[in-house]
Amino acid sequence: MGIEKHLNITGTSNVSWKDAVVQAVAEASKTIDYLSSVRVLDQRARIDGKKLIQYYVDLDIAFVIDRDRD
Repeated sequence: MGIEKHLNITGTSNVSWKDAVVQAVAEASKTIDYLSSVRVLDQRARIDGKKLIQYYVDLDIAFVIDRDRD
């Protein structure tokens, strides 16, 4: 049976909330092995005038702990 650990991270994008999620997971995967799931906890955006200019997502990412790793 595997054990998962969870981390809360925040992703950002100038394009969309979806892009913020994709970029955050891609960045996390560079230093965290065995990513297994992601859950969006919150979404928000920065506004300039009448336009959304920055998208933020708070994420709960999970990864499996490798007990055999040295």
